[in-house]
Amino acid sequence: AIRRQRQMCIRDSDKILDMTPAEENDDSGRSIDCLRCQVRMVYSGKYEFHEGMNTGIFGNLFELFQNREAFDLYVCPKCGKVEFFVPLDREREYKEDIETGSRAAAAGGYTFVNLMPNTKPVCSSAAQAMMVEQKAAEVGLCDANQTVSITEDFDGKTIDHLKTLPASVKFITEDGHGVQDNATMARAFAICTQRDITVMSHAEDMEISPWDYRLAEDIETVRNCWLSEYYQTRLHMCHVSTRGALDAIRMAKLRGAPVTCEVTPHHLWFTNDTCDYRVNPPIRTADDVQALIDGIRSGVVDAIATDHAPHSEEDKLKGMAGMVGSETAFGVCYTKLCKQEGLPLELLVHLMSTRPAEILGLAKGQLEPGFDADFVLVDLDTPYTVEKEKLHSKSHNTPFDGAQLYGKVFATIKAGKITYQAEA
Repeated sequence: AIRRQRQMCIRDSDKILDMTPAEENDDSGRSIDCLRCQVRMVYSGKYEFHEGMNTGIFGNLFELFQNREAFDLYVCPKCGKVEFFVPLDREREYKEDIETGSRAAAAGGYTFVNLMPNTKPVCSSAAQAMMVEQKAAEVGLCDANQTVSITEDFDGKTIDHLKTLPASVKFITEDGHGVQDNATMARAFAICTQRDITVMSHAEDMEISPWDYRLAEDIETVRNCWLSEYYQTRLHMCHVSTRGALDAIRMAKLRGAPVTCEVTPHHLWFTNDTCDYRVNPPIRTADDVQALIDGIRSGVVDAIATDHAPHSEEDKLKGMAGMVGSETAFGVCYTKLCKQEGLPLELLVHLMSTRPAEILGLAKGQLEPGFDADFVLVDLDTPYTVEKEKLHSKSHNTPFDGAQLYGKVFATIKAGKITYQAEA
């Protein structure tokens, strides 16, 4: 590599930051130790890129602009917690495979995905998890963590496999089901405390949900928060959707329970009087939506996750719950939370990048020395329209088709390499 000091001028309102590489001897882009500057300010910095940035990890970015006049984009550190099915056999590959799922995630600005075990077969072992992660590494577009089921093969009872999981497995979940038996879940929490494993919870009492899904989510949220407090087990509540569930999480945090939680873009955007798209948990009331937004403002909500569920058109017609969300997540959240609710971009970056990375224990989500050089370039000023047929997922099941959003992903960079570039 050519050893030359160059400058990248970054305009942040009336400020100009001088980003000068300390040394250029590695184009691998694995981290950004080479930068000597207060890069934290770029969360909301509006930039002009110049040829002077053609160095180190920024060399790849210059390729995007070398035939254009300088124009304004925002750079955000971006790693995401995304939940979607990854089929392990031919029977489910018509929904999504690792390559198409990775392409969809990269097009949405994600460089890391957290995968649920509700595949076929169910992922109940470290060997299965390792196989999926290796396949994702071969594709190379997104790093991946494959979670393991709480009960073996989702049988609702057997948890012996948890006692023999290697240290590499840090997250378990019964996503889409929830463990219904109280004693089984209590024993699972106790084991996870001993083995330093985080429980990820889809909250649904399935005896109650057929006639009252609100109560079904609320009551299982309360149970799992109490178990987290009792055993001091790390608990992450997935796709929280009701005011009652969020109140239970707030109280658990105040009592010292190690609980975190996430909400989805579609639960922030839609209300049940404007959308009847079938998802699980279902679209809630306007009061619930306001509670989720208030929870974001107050800090009770830790993260935003997509709950990406790539069902085929035929499966949706049969009543399967879920929607694709990786490619629309940032645009939906920026439009809703920043443009409409007036929340700062820094907070959205924290919810979609910094905090998810912390929860997952990743060296991602921050533009700091020692962190992976993963970030996304987005155009916040130009509106765009969602076109479901142009989505990269095999599935196009989305209620956002035709929605006008802000925050289009222009490019995604993982480890200093471009993994996605929008068409001109």
